[in-house]
Amino acid sequence: MNNAVNFELHDEVMLITLDRPKANAIDAETSHILGEVFIRFRDDENLRVAVITGSGDRFFCGGWDLKAASEGEAVDADFGPGGFAGLTELWDLDKPVIAAVNGLAVGGGFELALAADLIIASNNAEFFVPEATLGIIPDSGGVLRLPRRLPKAVAMDMLMTGRRMTVDEAKHFGLVNRSCDQEHLISEALDWAHQIAKSAPLSLAAIKSVVRKTEAMDLESAYECMRSGEIKPYLRMLQSEDAKEGTLAFSEKRPPKWKGK
Repeated sequence: MNNAVNFELHDEVMLITLDRPKANAIDAETSHILGEVFIRFRDDENLRVAVITGSGDRFFCGGWDLKAASEGEAVDADFGPGGFAGLTELWDLDKPVIAAVNGLAVGGGFELALAADLIIASNNAEFFVPEATLGIIPDSGGVLRLPRRLPKAVAMDMLMTGRRMTVDEAKHFGLVNRSCDQEHLISEALDWAHQIAKSAPLSLAAIKSVVRKTEAMDLESAYECMRSGEIKPYLRMLQSEDAKEGTLAFSEKRPPKWKGK
């Protein structure tokens, strides 16, 4: 793998590390590589959960590489499959992703964390989108996802001023699920990932698909959509061998043996 992006396999969990000192910033080339890694994760039936983190103890990800921008990389450059950082627009990824935020999540780095399903952060982590102070906007998800994840007034404040949000504030608003000392961050993230991986893979895919498809709908419309048959991972789960295996294993008082079919 390119030195800027490394990954390790921990049984059914893929640990992806962004390694671009000093700030783990992402240029178009690195974004393409991340996209390839996330697609590899998506397509490998033996992998259940991914954890994305940054190297070092100061930056999770500094966002778009402004050095590359100063050298001519366009703000609307081709960032490859999955959009910026390989994840922000990877709409067909039905496996869980955990962001293990080990420091500053800046601009596109914050947007990368927002594209994950769950966030665990070190106690020194901070989150901010300074794009408006640079003459642009956080259009790799920040301006779209933040108002859905935070109270609108809080999101607008962050978007318009670029102010920093601490871990405690992020936990208060439910943006961050868990926090811990930095030295324990990766082990805690991997433990969490392995816990999730014990659930049926088709159930996890169905959950992500149903939530993604219905989150902007009113409740009645969401029910109609879910029951309509148009959410294929949900139908696949209902008709699966794993759906039968789960109840059988429970009645026989043994761990289930998931086949993913």
